Amino acid sequence: MINNIGPMGMVVIAVVVLVLFGRGKISSLMGEVGKGITAFKKGVDDGKKEIEDSMAEARDVTPEEDKDNA
Repeated sequence: MINNIGPMGMVVIAVVVLVLFGRGKISSLMGEVGKGITAFKKGVDDGKKEIEDSMAEARDVTPEEDKDNA
């Protein structure tokens, strides 16, 4: 069904949405979407940093005499 919508159909849908919700409502909605994306990216970066920090703190606890056997 979505494959049947051409470029003109997309323009008509965009105009209808703009008329129904108004420019102010759509711009505030897009602002909220942008804030959500930014927060998600920050969370992913913080998670990666936390994992990298924990990996940096990891140390080898193998006894010295057993290191040669590995």
